[in-house]
Amino acid sequence: MSSSVSRRLFLSTAAAGVATRFLRAQDARFSTDVRVVNVLATVRDSKGRIVSDLDKNDFMLAEDGRPQTIQYFSRETNLPLTLGLLVDTSGSMRRQIPEERTATRQFIEKVLREEQDQTFLIHFDHDTELLQDLTNSKTKLEKALDELELPRDQRPQLNRRGGGGGGYPGGNGPYPGTAGGRRGGAGTTLYDAVFLAGDELMRKRQGRKALVLMSDGVDEGSKESLTSAIESAQRADTLVYTILYEGDNQAIPFGRGGGLGGRRRGGRFPQAQRERPDGRKVMQQIARETGGGFFEVKNKTSIDDVYDRIEEELRNQYNLGFSPDKGGPSGFRRINVTVKPKGMTVQTREGYYPGS
Repeated sequence: MSSSVSRRLFLSTAAAGVATRFLRAQDARFSTDVRVVNVLATVRDSKGRIVSDLDKNDFMLAEDGRPQTIQYFSRETNLPLTLGLLVDTSGSMRRQIPEERTATRQFIEKVLREEQDQTFLIHFDHDTELLQDLTNSKTKLEKALDELELPRDQRPQLNRRGGGGGGYPGGNGPYPGTAGGRRGGAGTTLYDAVFLAGDELMRKRQGRKALVLMSDGVDEGSKESLTSAIESAQRADTLVYTILYEGDNQAIPFGRGGGLGGRRRGGRFPQAQRERPDGRKVMQQIARETGGGFFEVKNKTSIDDVYDRIEEELRNQYNLGFSPDKGGPSGFRRINVTVKPKGMTVQTREGYYPGS
């Protein structure tokens, strides 16, 4: 993303129109005929340990139930990686932010290879903000991590990072559809963050791509849906690793507008409160459908432990390439990857969109 594109990634009606025109221009570079599809896969044995010594003949791959010939095969330990870090800084995650910051800094130090990898950092609460664009500089990423903060509702305007005034695009005034560049009230724009990371940052990149999403999994206020967020990652060929924290209000019914509380009626909470989404299921679905992994920070599993497991997966992936049948459906095509050795499971994305 060039410096002329706003570092503030907020979905409003006008901003979405600008993004759509931008992406259409990008899509013109790609053929609608998919010639080669690359699938990253992680294999584990019956005890959950990563298996890293399989070869091409151990794998079987099918598209929409039709067996495919694996034409390209490699163990991806050194291929350049584009990594996006998405951090929930909403009110329900207030206590986790210091821990997230420290663990993420350690993860970057271990995983990012400055000579070939690139990383960006997004935080989301009322809306979604790119704190650091794609970079291979650990120094810049650490500085951006220091800026992780809770939303300040009364701040009149948040200028875009990296200089210049706030605005979309180019830093010229408030963001369309916002009051002074930021929406008021509580909220967690989780779906918007995933959508924008895939659509505006990952889709134009080549090679291995992954997002690490830290949240309690509850979205409140996104303009995008869970379905469109997942589709954005799928179209960008991006794995999403989700890390579930139990937010401060995880077990408490949610009121209208994203806030806590609300009056009881006859001893019960209003319907809107009782229909609060299950954050665990949301995070599991995002990981499963994009081919990433789901992890949970709880009593005996720290964020450091989770990051160690994600690092291990990223360093022990298989890359399978095949040429799909011509004339197949233009919509989503399902992929099924299995291995011949018994007792092993394969973790990979559920499918792809031709021409994405």
